Amino acid sequence: MLFAWEFKESSSMAWAAIKQNKVRSFLTLLGIAVGVFSIIAVMTAMGVLQNSIETGLQVLGSNTFQVQKYPIIMFGGPGSRDKYRNRKDITLEQGMYVRDRTQLPGRIGFETYTWGKVIKSEYAETNPNVGVQGEVPDGVVANNWVIGEGRGMTEEDVELSSHVVFLGSQVAKKLFPHSYPVRAQVNVDGRRFTVAGVFEEKGSVLGGGQDNFVAIPLSTFMNQYGRERSVNLLVQAKSAELYQATIDEVRSALRVVRKVSPGAEDDFAIFSNDSLIQQFNDLTLYIKLGIGFISFIALLAAGVGIMNIMLVSVTERTREIGIRKAIGARRGNILTQFVVEAVLLSELGGIIGVILGIGGGNLAAMLLKLPPIIPYDWAAVGLIVCSLVGIIFGVYPAWKAATLNPIEALRYE
Repeated sequence: MLFAWEFKESSSMAWAAIKQNKVRSFLTLLGIAVGVFSIIAVMTAMGVLQNSIETGLQVLGSNTFQVQKYPIIMFGGPGSRDKYRNRKDITLEQGMYVRDRTQLPGRIGFETYTWGKVIKSEYAETNPNVGVQGEVPDGVVANNWVIGEGRGMTEEDVELSSHVVFLGSQVAKKLFPHSYPVRAQVNVDGRRFTVAGVFEEKGSVLGGGQDNFVAIPLSTFMNQYGRERSVNLLVQAKSAELYQATIDEVRSALRVVRKVSPGAEDDFAIFSNDSLIQQFNDLTLYIKLGIGFISFIALLAAGVGIMNIMLVSVTERTREIGIRKAIGARRGNILTQFVVEAVLLSELGGIIGVILGIGGGNLAAMLLKLPPIIPYDWAAVGLIVCSLVGIIFGVYPAWKAATLNPIEALRYE
């Protein structure tokens, strides 16, 4: 009870001292606010992006992975892409070999694609930025594409090289703004197709749509664009328990058919939803560490500023300290008073930094039309760090005040 009363009294005196020197106090806490702002703003923005990307990167169905020629994210400097470009294409025949020689996959689909195409209907046409996917029915399922209108792709479509097309929702809205698209005719890069179905909307990642594509039977695609291209394998395990074993079996079969030497690295890439998210997190980790280090330096500089201001405050209030000691204040009372003042200054700066940081970080959400977030964990970390800064850099001035000789303090002019 005594401690609570003493803390309340010290807080009141600290607040009065801060109000008495408004400009000096503001400049002091501004340094803390800048350091905390930089941390919270970056972590808020990264949280917004991470939430969007983790949702958007669920591009494959459950227990599904994809095998392709190029890694989904490429590391390295100039020329790193050449390493992958020189790899042999994954052919449809190799994919069929894997499908026939493996037991664990529940399904294996094949796909290939091209980009930058124009799709036309009698009502409108798209910009030259639409992806055209060559698919088989198992590939549609593995891609987690769900038919919203019309029918799905069938094996017969592939066997007969049918000129049917399945529209992504963004393309469907562009081409048929006021009419039903199924069974309508469209022009896909100069060839006429019948719309058999429309996929449900998948949304966007970082403002980029995942629905700006069309899918046609793989055989039809190869007739139109040629067979000399790499094919992706979309593999779905029978269960989560068999997922890793399925990856190992498919990898082994593909290494055999592609004649990869024992001990040599794979000449193909495997990725899944989880691996995409992990790679993104690995990339952002270095950004977070860099910003954290810079913010630490800023807080360190702000802490030195607090120490200097508190030393000046102790000097200015020497007579006040002498009077308090003369009427019975103990060394601990004086120490508490000045430590509380330093912490209060630091926390005020921290609160301002947190508020501005959350607002600034969520500008990314507003610009990208994403849901805003409040990083409660980082806000708590920021305020705890502010308290530590106040305590660490406030102890020496407080100790200096507490050890003043009361007689000499009363004589101080």
